[in-house]
Amino acid sequence: MINWIKKIGSCMARGLAFIQSHFKATVLVLIIFWLFLPSGEEGINSHNLEKITLNGPILDATSIVTQIDEARENKDVKGVLFSIDSPGGAVAPSVEIAYAIKRLSETKPTVVYAAGIMASGGYYSGIWGNEIIANPGSMIGSIGVIMEGADISGLMEKVGVKTQVVHAGTYKQVGTFDRPWSAVERAELDKVINGTYTMFVSDVAKARNLDPKRSVDYADAHIFTAEQAKKVGLIDSIGVEFDAKKRVEELTKVSDPVWNKEDPMDKFFKRFAAEGMSLAHMYFPPVTLK
Repeated sequence: MINWIKKIGSCMARGLAFIQSHFKATVLVLIIFWLFLPSGEEGINSHNLEKITLNGPILDATSIVTQIDEARENKDVKGVLFSIDSPGGAVAPSVEIAYAIKRLSETKPTVVYAAGIMASGGYYSGIWGNEIIANPGSMIGSIGVIMEGADISGLMEKVGVKTQVVHAGTYKQVGTFDRPWSAVERAELDKVINGTYTMFVSDVAKARNLDPKRSVDYADAHIFTAEQAKKVGLIDSIGVEFDAKKRVEELTKVSDPVWNKEDPMDKFFKRFAAEGMSLAHMYFPPVTLK
């Protein structure tokens, strides 16, 4: 009996020693196993309705556009709920998402749901949905464009630091932070900002069937409650996620609605990636829809 217990103890000790010696490899294997192992019901029953979520600042569109395009190409998916809780972000990724939603809504019913904040680039992303439903407590709009930059020349003077620059091109130093921007440079930035704003308003007007000449009523960086946004035409109706899902089910007319369930590990990696991109953009601020 004692020898048998010793053998068990020895096996456990060797196992623990292996894990301690190869901890990183063990964790990696577990993560890979978790990623590729089908979860519960998802591994048995395929879903016919899909919820895609856009949360936080929009700094990279790759992952979300991939999800949207996969839902569009998946013949089993009959309709999509695109849930947004985003204050906006960089211009190009917001436009990428907007046009991915446009492709999707032309193929199958797509309801956009404003879960909390659907502003600026967050609003741009969802404009081409077949319908937009907003949570009663959500904030909508902020259709505008901004570029921010610091002037730390005073601090540099106190510290005794000067920059040395060699450049070719009148506007090559536009937006630098070591000196005040000149009038010529501000005019160059205004050209970019106003051009982007015109594109933003034009797309919103087309998608929502609004008069671009009356953009001061619904754009101009106004922020609206859900009720106010409905009055100016930025959304179609007010409700909670339950209502938005029911609307997708009505539009698709599926007899047995089955919604997808996002894997917890996917959520973790998406959040990790988003935080990493946010940190990067703190040091390299882009022109943003804000």
